[in-house]
Amino acid sequence: MSGEQNPGGLVVDDSPLVPGSLSNQVAVITGGSRGIGFAAALGLAKLGAEVILIGKNLENLTQANKKLQDQGLKSSSFVADVADSKQMDQICSEVLKNYTPTILVNSAGVMSERTTKTLRTSVDEWDRVLSINLNGVFNSIRNFAPIMVENRNGRIINVTACLGRMSGPGTNGGLAPYRISKSAVNALTKNFASETGSGKRGVLVDAICPAHCQTDMGGPDAPRTAEQGAETILWLASRPLKEDTLTGFLWEDRAIVPW
Repeated sequence: MSGEQNPGGLVVDDSPLVPGSLSNQVAVITGGSRGIGFAAALGLAKLGAEVILIGKNLENLTQANKKLQDQGLKSSSFVADVADSKQMDQICSEVLKNYTPTILVNSAGVMSERTTKTLRTSVDEWDRVLSINLNGVFNSIRNFAPIMVENRNGRIINVTACLGRMSGPGTNGGLAPYRISKSAVNALTKNFASETGSGKRGVLVDAICPAHCQTDMGGPDAPRTAEQGAETILWLASRPLKEDTLTGFLWEDRAIVPW
């Protein structure tokens, strides 16, 4: 493993990802039919994991699943709205009948309307964004994390955003529901990492900022590809659990960044 010290004194790991390193692992990816979620699913599958895509659009899921299987990769898909706790309970029950997930990537998310400063945000818009971006992550963790804790084997990666940070661009105002939902997911990440012993119970819990990527949300002119945005997800999912493994942080390009 090679690395360098960033100004904050934390190691940036630049070791290459190893094909086959995730053999015998099962990864659940919400929002896995497109964007960062699909890029993560494709990358995890290429590393050997069997991937399970969860999304609410059957057509998109079917197409994504076919793309993976056409490459000889192991994948399956389940239709559910992450914001709907009952649907997520049912899907989790179905998944656990046949699989034992060891990796969970929470990438389902939506952007708020461009004009949504706090006092211009409708109750409906607030509820729409937070139900998916925040409640969806909670519904996913609530269902899939217990088996990981029980087996002392899990990697949970929440896709947040630089706009959700309490420093830098996250403090500029505007896009209130989106920024606040992502800040809340950061808090959920840090809290759950602490509750699971910061790795001592075999589960690593982290958040990533993929930066501005070429997705439906980011647009075609964004400076990064979805694959570049998902690379840190693959790295976090592949990390071995060691006594000094860092977890419970917000990561960007394999480096810890301030909340």
